[in-house]
Amino acid sequence: MVSATQQTLSESASTVENPAKAPIKMEVRDLTISYGDVPALSNVSLDVREHEIFGIIGPANAGKTSFLKVLNRMNTFDSNMGVEGDVLFNGLDTSKLKNVYALRSRIGVVFPLPVGLPLTIYENVALSPRLRGINNKAELDVIVERCLTRAALWDEVKDRLDSLGSLLSGGQQQRLTISRALSQEPEVLMLDEFSIAVDPVTTMRIEDVLKELKSEMTIILVTNLVQQARRLADRTAFFLEGQCVEIGDTEDLFTGEVKDQRTQDYIEGKFG
Repeated sequence: MVSATQQTLSESASTVENPAKAPIKMEVRDLTISYGDVPALSNVSLDVREHEIFGIIGPANAGKTSFLKVLNRMNTFDSNMGVEGDVLFNGLDTSKLKNVYALRSRIGVVFPLPVGLPLTIYENVALSPRLRGINNKAELDVIVERCLTRAALWDEVKDRLDSLGSLLSGGQQQRLTISRALSQEPEVLMLDEFSIAVDPVTTMRIEDVLKELKSEMTIILVTNLVQQARRLADRTAFFLEGQCVEIGDTEDLFTGEVKDQRTQDYIEGKFG
């Protein structure tokens, strides 16, 4: 007889192996974004499934970062940013959620350049749990170690947790940023070209981390490195000039099974 717990674990493993069978985590319907009179994205509709890495590729000014901002309502920070359309998270319209801070804790984000807080390494990671009301030192210690370990940083910093996070190398600061995002216990982790300021070795280490995290959360990966999308993403969307040109299984796109010639041209490096 299979227990409920065993069945849940089995179903989770199944959706990780085959995200096409997974429930929809986020759904975007007819999303249009503009800055004043300047359009940034037009009529984008797509879905992101549980336990998948969803890649977004495209040249600069394609609308990729603007798209991420709307997913967890960071657009509210920019009064010049106009948004039309619907974004659903777990089936709920995000524009109607009253607690935007709670939404952002469920949808974490890592920006292209490390954004270190002027705090120690320990407090960078412990901040979010403290804001959730966790103040027990032993419990915080466990969270900090777990998040730093998951971001492949623990072994490098475990003996200097009281040092400022800003004193770490660029690659270490980026992994600290990932650790801080993980401390929020997000359901969705968004990464916006995380490897811009990171050396190739560290990039590969972070990629290995993301592959492991896929079993625990949904990941949306914006990258300017098309081969990174091929290595990591289950499905990939190609954005160009404010349009979502094409979405498909990543390997299909990279083996020539594209619907739009522009997708293949971009993947082959003919422009960008």
